[in-house]
Amino acid sequence: MTLNTAFSARSARKPLLGTWGAALSALMLMGAPAMADPAALYDEHCSSCHMENRLGGTGPALIPETLKRMRGPKVANVILHGREATQMPAFADILSAEQVEELAAYVKTPLDVVPVWGEEQIAESREMNPDYVPADAPVWSSDPMNITLAVETGDHHVSVLDGDTFEVLDRFPTPFAVHGGPKFDPQGRYVFIMSRDGWVQKYDIYSLKEVGRVRAGLNSRNIAMSGDGKWLAVANYLPNSLTILSTEDLSVATVREVKGKDGTPSRVSAVYQAPPRESFVLALKDVPEIWEVYYGKNPPQIGFAHDWRTEGLAHTDIPFPVRKITTPDYLDDFFFDQSYEYVMGASRSGEGGQVIDLVIGQKVADLDLPGMPHLGSGITWKYGDSTVMATPHLKEGTISVIDTQSWETVKRIETQGPGFFMRSHENTPYVWADVFFGPHKDKMHVIDKRTLEIVKTLDPVPGSTVAHVEFTKDGKHALVSVWEDDGEVLVYDAATLEIVKRLPMRKPSGKYNVWNKITFSEGTSH
Repeated sequence: MTLNTAFSARSARKPLLGTWGAALSALMLMGAPAMADPAALYDEHCSSCHMENRLGGTGPALIPETLKRMRGPKVANVILHGREATQMPAFADILSAEQVEELAAYVKTPLDVVPVWGEEQIAESREMNPDYVPADAPVWSSDPMNITLAVETGDHHVSVLDGDTFEVLDRFPTPFAVHGGPKFDPQGRYVFIMSRDGWVQKYDIYSLKEVGRVRAGLNSRNIAMSGDGKWLAVANYLPNSLTILSTEDLSVATVREVKGKDGTPSRVSAVYQAPPRESFVLALKDVPEIWEVYYGKNPPQIGFAHDWRTEGLAHTDIPFPVRKITTPDYLDDFFFDQSYEYVMGASRSGEGGQVIDLVIGQKVADLDLPGMPHLGSGITWKYGDSTVMATPHLKEGTISVIDTQSWETVKRIETQGPGFFMRSHENTPYVWADVFFGPHKDKMHVIDKRTLEIVKTLDPVPGSTVAHVEFTKDGKHALVSVWEDDGEVLVYDAATLEIVKRLPMRKPSGKYNVWNKITFSEGTSH
């Protein structure tokens, strides 16, 4: 059995229930038992997404350590009514109030044993492909800078596309439930892919071969690549940690336990790189702080949690020093301005946002961002004499356009429903924004970057979810996902807004173009 075959078999060990609609229909047909113990209720209704061990799969882990900001009544409310802007369905028509209370209490009950997952366990999980041999040059003739990866969540694969011909060069299995977006090394040769259950996979695009994989956490959020390409940071919900891996061989560089200044443990809800600062920036889920972790040779000498003097160490002897910045509110997600000096952040439960100046480590402005902004998919572009940032909202049919000099709202663009992703490109006058949630999930808005007006609303596959646009290197084509199990990627002419090609795929989600990602195109999230 090859390494990839073994990985694929392991990833497929727990089949999913198909689409949410099919799952809910099946549950309604089966009905809920009149009397059932909480463990049985969990196994029937929750384990397909959150796994039998409650450590998370396509959905997050459901244990006290990852439900810190969710009191019992809040958990019960989510079970009853679902959760906005997620795939969590409502069970009010399936479970009784008593069953919901039992289930809420059950997931707040500690596990008998919470697995230890530190440097030793991570190192032991590392599996390198014995059949991998790096190629001296690409084994294909396509433009290496115009390769696009398409994540297919329907059967846990990634398709490697030629960005000029849209030929599928390879289709390889990934770990279970890819999450957070693949990250390319600065040369665009290697890509790193993370799953919700903490596996990190390294794949050689030139050789079209998997290099290996390692489990960096038990329940993870996303990954970030250092600007020099040497390090990969993994944000973990469980355990409460930041894992930093060597990109060369997936070995462990360090595992940082995440605790606030007062000692409160916290999940890491997001990690991104700030290349000019030679650092990773973390958003913390359970304490009102953001962290800056430096990987460069000459980090600043102030503001760090570590006291080098008490340990008799020189400033540069501390690997990956941490700077902890207190914020007025929790920041579940954030976005950088183009200088990487300012962080625009917002809490999932909040009704606004804040701007943190990373240089001085303080809040400098408030943002008018009601409706739960999805800052992780924000984009920027030149607008008049300034630069604006635009973000969709997960609760409202609105796109907020913010001036990144004054931090004032330039415009709120009304859409046909809450959106999840936005994309643009330097060579197109348009922004593409999906309507991911609600009855108009089959719509895609095309917005003029100069007038901030919707110029066309696409309806390519009525009744199907269309989402997540990615452009080719030159910006001439836009790729749109039909986010269904029997789905496809639609290739649009970005000027005429007409479909020129259809690529059948299994529930395609994100697409990621090498050039746009490694050059930090203003039209893509970073």
